[in-house]
Amino acid sequence: MDDLDRGIYDIKNKFTYRSKTEQGLTEEIVRQISKEKEEPEWMLEYRLKALEIFNQKENPVWGPDISAVDIDEITTYIRPDADMTDDWNEVPEDIKDTFDKLGIPEAEKDMILSGVGAQYDSEIVYHNIQKYLADQGVVYLDFESGLKQYPEIVKKYFGKCINPNLHKYAALHYAVWSGGSFVYVPENVNVDVPLQSYFRLNAPGAGQFEHTLIVIENNSYCHFIEGCSAPKYNKVNLHAGAVELYVGENSTLRYSTIENWSKNMYNLNTKRAIVEKNGKIEWISGSFGSKVSMLYPASILKGENASSEYVGISFAGADQDIDTGAQAIHLAPHTRSTVNSKSISKGGGKAIYRGLVKIAKDAYDSKASVSCESLMLDSKSRSDTIPVIDIKNKDVDFGHEAKIGRISDDVIFYLMSRGISEEEAKAMVVRGFAEPIAKELPMEYAVEMNNLINLELEGSIG
Repeated sequence: MDDLDRGIYDIKNKFTYRSKTEQGLTEEIVRQISKEKEEPEWMLEYRLKALEIFNQKENPVWGPDISAVDIDEITTYIRPDADMTDDWNEVPEDIKDTFDKLGIPEAEKDMILSGVGAQYDSEIVYHNIQKYLADQGVVYLDFESGLKQYPEIVKKYFGKCINPNLHKYAALHYAVWSGGSFVYVPENVNVDVPLQSYFRLNAPGAGQFEHTLIVIENNSYCHFIEGCSAPKYNKVNLHAGAVELYVGENSTLRYSTIENWSKNMYNLNTKRAIVEKNGKIEWISGSFGSKVSMLYPASILKGENASSEYVGISFAGADQDIDTGAQAIHLAPHTRSTVNSKSISKGGGKAIYRGLVKIAKDAYDSKASVSCESLMLDSKSRSDTIPVIDIKNKDVDFGHEAKIGRISDDVIFYLMSRGISEEEAKAMVVRGFAEPIAKELPMEYAVEMNNLINLELEGSIG
């Protein structure tokens, strides 16, 4: 699991905490987490039921090998030695310094963001929203505060889009969730500048299980950005968060993610959206780092004319198995979905697209298209496309395209003939390959994504 230096992303703070659970997962640990959070009884019952399901389910056998994830060696809850605050100056100095170097407060200060949440290990340490949005009724809180201040909304939606029976690590998440974000956008409100939550895991041998719940009411818009990173350790770390998204009629939600884990991380995240009539979900995804990633954002197109767009890019270097994709489930007539997936692999890395398009019997006049492009930088790497297509009626327009290739020697020769070094020529080709994804991100995050690609190409990761 050795990594080379990744600069600011490998900042390690001294491992301190206010409280934590023992390693492993027992009923006593689940009860301890719930007690620390002073949760209602229904949430504790939900956690305990999820624990039962986790203990009953086996690891999936169809994807990457995740047998190295031993829950008995994972600490599932670590409360950092910090209180949550909306004043950046009150954040403990070492934690604040880490987020400062990652650029979190700077983005807020420059009005790149209209709200910011910063999670450190298992809890949010900073949260804020611009006053003009709060005055319109927009709610942006850490999830724990959302549960306490808006219990009716949380109880209505929690676990309805994703539930513990979905798979083993969804069950684990619901048993030990902690931290995350709660967003509620009322009807007829345009959140004109993105909200962001940034999740930083500092502790070795720990898990992070944040829960994000976003509800967009009718005729509204929001762009939410999720950033993730962790320093390298020689112990397995685990990320098993959950993202539940609800998009109302005539509304649009854009959900952007830039993940930059280190290669001791097993990223087993779950994301799903339910989209009502004329609603739209847009997924923008960049997957970097991690030993293994298994992530397949799902769009459930529940209402007539609902639509989804997914654009994503992943980079698999040596000893990495990045297994990602998207799911589109058409349940209503005239629904639309598009998937544009790109992957880059080098040094023997595995980049796998694994997707699902399901069109139900009543979802007539639906359209779906899937495009997968893979770029392999050497002969040792591997890229596969594994689509599942399940169509229950004949009035459907569906297309699937997959393309796997290597950097053209002719292109590199041409660029070198113009005085460009071989290394920079290859980097130019890769950046051009990734450009359709980068252009979907706000400029600051597109720059970060390009920087991560450059680090990968220079060998600074893996």
